[in-house]
Amino acid sequence: MKKKVFQTFLVGLLIILLSACEAKNETVKKKAKSADQKVILEVRNPKIEISSQFEQMVLAYEEEHPGVDINIYTVGGANDNLTDLKALFAAGKGPDIFTIGGYSQAKRWNKYLEDLSNQPWIENAYDNGLAPIKINGEIYGMPVNFEGYGFIYNKDLFENAGIETLPKTTTELIAAAEKLKSTGITPFAIGYYEDWVLSHLLNIAFAQQEDPDAFIKGLNDGTQKIESNQKFKDLVRLLDVTMKYGNDNPLTTDYNMAVTLFATGKTAMIQQGNWIQPMIDQLTPNMNIGFLPIPINDDPKNDALTVGVPNYWVINKQTTPEKKKEAKEFLNWMVSSKQGKKFMTEQFKFIPAFKNIETNNLGPLAEDIIRYSKAEKTLSFNWFKYPGGVMDEFGPAMQAYIGKQLNRDQLLQEFQKSWERAARK
Repeated sequence: MKKKVFQTFLVGLLIILLSACEAKNETVKKKAKSADQKVILEVRNPKIEISSQFEQMVLAYEEEHPGVDINIYTVGGANDNLTDLKALFAAGKGPDIFTIGGYSQAKRWNKYLEDLSNQPWIENAYDNGLAPIKINGEIYGMPVNFEGYGFIYNKDLFENAGIETLPKTTTELIAAAEKLKSTGITPFAIGYYEDWVLSHLLNIAFAQQEDPDAFIKGLNDGTQKIESNQKFKDLVRLLDVTMKYGNDNPLTTDYNMAVTLFATGKTAMIQQGNWIQPMIDQLTPNMNIGFLPIPINDDPKNDALTVGVPNYWVINKQTTPEKKKEAKEFLNWMVSSKQGKKFMTEQFKFIPAFKNIETNNLGPLAEDIIRYSKAEKTLSFNWFKYPGGVMDEFGPAMQAYIGKQLNRDQLLQEFQKSWERAARK
């Protein structure tokens, strides 16, 4: 009798265990099914300076939107171009969200761009931030932010060197560099391993033209020449100044190395933009810094910073309708939600391209850019207006000059040849 009762007990226990196991398996199946139903977005982030902050923002978004997973691919620094993006699209693996510049870049990438003209964020965007991404009246991208660049300088090192008046001309810049050098400080951090840094410098010669757009049109139709233009000759002279008063081995000094040289007080100036504020904050919190214009000659026009929208968030037109819907939701959340706006300003230190985002506590670099912008002392971004491919050739030509493979006249000729080749395509 006891044996029978015991067998009955075992059978019952087995049934309970099997039922529990089935219930557990059913739960796993339900969870797996739920995971399978998630929308997975691939996002190409072009801002290596805020890679960790961007990831934190995405985690905050995923918590609010449990049906979405976002995979981030961060580029920047030495990889700050669109070569990898072209390869991804050629392989049919283009990301769902990526960034491009405006004007000619927008036209070249148009077949991949979803029309965003009906998105809620548009009513808050500044008009001048939307113009470069408009094609036939339709809007194809959301401005990432406003940015500006020039020479960032260490105010304490300038004061220690007895520099009382900030340099606004090449002559004054050389005099300041001599004073800094006499105190044992290297004047410039020059990270010319990155060809985009050199291309940003070259933009000043375009921006300083009487009418940059007319000059670019003249280059395209052959009525203007880079090799005979005085602004470009002035620019090369300024490049010589930075090399004379810069750190050793500029062609092997990369982005991070250059920023570190500056942020740790080993150099007094660096050619960069407000995008390095988060990096400086991490290396040297509350560093006493500000912006100087980049003076390519002794013209009063030098007293200006280069300001514009660097890139636009765009959505892959060829992805699925479901992913496009979620991608639009994510972009709108970035610039309209409380959390998104907080990340934009407090973590990214972005100058917002939207009226609904307050510009508080952005750091000294952003404050200088806003001040110059209000005073209408700004120059334009022009590289998005170049013919396709020419940007990729300018930087390497300047690196060849730095490496003494080209002289000054040959460098200017290389600029001209590159433009003519690109304009013919």
